[in-house]
Amino acid sequence: MKLNHINLTVTDVNAAREFLAKYFELQTQSIHGDSFTVMTDENGLLLALMKDTKVNYPKSFHIGFLQESKERVNEINQRLKDDGFDVKPPKMAHRWTFYVKAPGGFTVEVLS
Repeated sequence: MKLNHINLTVTDVNAAREFLAKYFELQTQSIHGDSFTVMTDENGLLLALMKDTKVNYPKSFHIGFLQESKERVNEINQRLKDDGFDVKPPKMAHRWTFYVKAPGGFTVEVLS
């Protein structure tokens, strides 16, 4: 069985879409104004972003992007820092990892 799609509610669809495209290479498949967009990755994941004025995910909720190496995790971390995101340095936990709060109100884990 393969996970087919995920739907996230976000406060800012366009900012979330731009963030996911810039840092995680998701491709935009369709845009429906500022209320809904569909993105995909090279593995067939379909990620839908739907606008809601209030987003209230549980504290532990996040989506994750697995990278091919620690160096790639470090590179993304540095790019986010350079662009003004509040990210802590990667550390060894269950994997080499860090978390970032994405535009739109959800958390992303980057790990290798």
